[in-house]
Amino acid sequence: MPTLVLTEIFPPRTGGSGRWFWEIYRRLPREDYVIAAGDARGNQEFDRTHTLRVERIPLSLPKWGIRSLGGLRGYWRSLRAVEALLGRHRIDYLHCGRCLPEGWIAWLLKLRHGLPYLCYMHGEETALTTSREYELMIRRVLAGAELVIANSRNTEGLLHRRWGVPPRKVRLLFPGVDATRFVPAERNDQVRHRLGWGNRPVVLTVGRLQRRKGHDHMILALDHVRRRIPDVLYAIAGAGEEYGRLADLVAGKDLGSHVCFLGEVDDATLIDCYQQCDLFVLPNRQDGRDIEGFGMVLLEAQACGKPVVAGASGGTEETMQIPETGRVVDCRGPDHLAALLVELLSQPTLLARMGHAARPWVTERFDWPRLSSQAREIFQRYPVLAERSLGNQ
Repeated sequence: MPTLVLTEIFPPRTGGSGRWFWEIYRRLPREDYVIAAGDARGNQEFDRTHTLRVERIPLSLPKWGIRSLGGLRGYWRSLRAVEALLGRHRIDYLHCGRCLPEGWIAWLLKLRHGLPYLCYMHGEETALTTSREYELMIRRVLAGAELVIANSRNTEGLLHRRWGVPPRKVRLLFPGVDATRFVPAERNDQVRHRLGWGNRPVVLTVGRLQRRKGHDHMILALDHVRRRIPDVLYAIAGAGEEYGRLADLVAGKDLGSHVCFLGEVDDATLIDCYQQCDLFVLPNRQDGRDIEGFGMVLLEAQACGKPVVAGASGGTEETMQIPETGRVVDCRGPDHLAALLVELLSQPTLLARMGHAARPWVTERFDWPRLSSQAREIFQRYPVLAERSLGNQ
């Protein structure tokens, strides 16, 4: 009987977790999984491009809590939609993409139907513990799960230390990269001209514009870097709630000619950006309790043969071989980051050597076929664990 995968974030919606699930489950036997995915603009067109068994249901909730009438209504609507799928597909097991809201729905289904579930943990859930309600809900979800999938060793440690999940219930499964799509390319003046980069040294960041990604400190660091490297350009691919504040910061520092906001870009342009940049930087730092769980963009850049720099926070250091393919630096302020950027950009030979080492490092460890094989082994053992757990209840 098939397993039902609950995930609000799934292509065509953008996001690292959605891509993770897409890349894993599309390589597993089609008959073994039904994916209950959230609605998204363009989903009908996207779903005509693949053969996965995807059911689009309402999974986007206005509030994740259950104290409000809106939250209760949202969960009830999603729960009823999932229950309709249970009978139609004779589901025996559940995979839920996050603790909230998908994990709470799975917890309710376990109460109502006795269905065992495993839950993915991304590390960023710790930010939700500023709400006592969310923290209590997450703890119940984790306690009720037969298995928890951690996306990094850092997240694995948080599960043990912060959430009290015993080691026997946790499995490590890294996100990965499609090494057939993200590939190196020679420097191309036409492509760089189309991107508006010309012959300038380009530092690239890809990711949603949110505080933990650290774009603001990168902009502040750039104010120092340009004094040593006058033609440096910082290209930012992504959109988000921080755009207005970042644009004001650029204007205030008179960096308009040194910062390029690309906005959301299509896949082809994204790969062009990776291939043609000189250095990739994810200047992440912890924002309150919000952390970067892993950093798939760092894998993508390295697969394209680029050296990378990341903030010393969360699980980003697990994406690189330090110092051969990348560096980790304190990005809680701009000073250390600025010094490292000047050091690296002033040594093109070093950057080239790091980029040359980056692709084999990534492909040997993080290629999707390898990770899908690991996932399949975990999932094949999971029903046995679930049956033992339910048998002891």
